Amino acid sequence: MTGRLEGRVAVITGAGQGIGRGIARRFAREGCNVVVAEMRSDTGERTVGEVKELGGDAIFVATDVAIEEQARGCVAAAVEHWGRIDVLVNNAWGGGVTTRLEWTPNEALEHGFTLGLMAAFWTMQESFEHMKARGGGSIINIASLNGVNSHVFTSGYNTGKEAMRTLTRNAAVEWGRWNIRSNVICPGAATEAYRAFAAANPETAAKMLEDNPMRRMGDPENDIGGAALFLASDDSAYVNGNTLMVGGGTHVNGVSWRPVMPEERPPGP
Repeated sequence: MTGRLEGRVAVITGAGQGIGRGIARRFAREGCNVVVAEMRSDTGERTVGEVKELGGDAIFVATDVAIEEQARGCVAAAVEHWGRIDVLVNNAWGGGVTTRLEWTPNEALEHGFTLGLMAAFWTMQESFEHMKARGGGSIINIASLNGVNSHVFTSGYNTGKEAMRTLTRNAAVEWGRWNIRSNVICPGAATEAYRAFAAANPETAAKMLEDNPMRRMGDPENDIGGAALFLASDDSAYVNGNTLMVGGGTHVNGVSWRPVMPEERPPGP
């Protein structure tokens, strides 16, 4: 631990598992205090315990970011508990459908825009005045290589995450004069969800690794957390409005794998 975030306060949505948990752990090693904004109390409290063991302080705030009051509330909880917010990480995601674009229901895009765009919009707005009053802050929005590479059959997820990237650039331009930096990470990580997918689809998972120039998936704490630490710390004091592709180079190499989908629309509503 080098104390690069000593005494600072971060709000991390979806911090109960996966990338959010990895970032929380990495921040804790640098002395950061963390609001674990998570729907599930069991995984959220687990992350709280890990943060405390690793050198930071933490509180769990039950949060469904699809509900505006709760999204704004996790930021308010940080200010109430520690009197400040220095870093905001919008990471939470849940659900979604995999289907052809022509069969995609309205609800899929609405879901994507609520979790990808609106949740970030609400927490960013709620953080703004507090960061401005303290002389700056760092907003880190977790988007996706799915959107960058236009992965097939996930249009709701892709469009929501790409809308988040546009929102981030707007914030970078409008809020930069107050030393509030807004950046994006597009990660590729071996999360719980990825491991479950790989176990159920070993051939597709192997093809995904073939597409990756580094031939591995990233570690949520060391690889993705390391990039987030850079953006949260003073090391990136002049980095604003950027997207860090933290996926081993797949954004350069491209994607050749495709999930198998039926050619004809299946029966049903």
